[in-house]
Amino acid sequence: MFSIKRQVGNQAEDIALKYLIQQGLTLIEQNYLTKVGEIDIIMLDKAEQVLVFVEVRYRKNTRFGSATDTVTSSKQAKIIRSAQRYLQQHDEFDEYICRFDVVGLESDLKYPKINWIKDAFEG
Repeated sequence: MFSIKRQVGNQAEDIALKYLIQQGLTLIEQNYLTKVGEIDIIMLDKAEQVLVFVEVRYRKNTRFGSATDTVTSSKQAKIIRSAQRYLQQHDEFDEYICRFDVVGLESDLKYPKINWIKDAFEG
């Protein structure tokens, strides 16, 4: 059975996914899991021919920092290693530029404040 934290995380990812689709991105894969880490959402930005690896973060309140602040350098390294693994397994994206975005959701998930940071960190 899912934990409450996992249910909230899934809800936050669904909101982020819908938001990114509204911004013109196309879903490739969700919850890509490797031994080194997970990538929440992998999308294609067709306008720029960019493969986008998206980390979704949620915080109900920002007393201890924003949702996007929680993507530490060690978390970034795990995402980068997972992205490298993904690219090794999917040569159809060999010609694409890759980008790492973070989508932070804050407040109540019914009416979240969404902060999309394109190119949030380097791979």
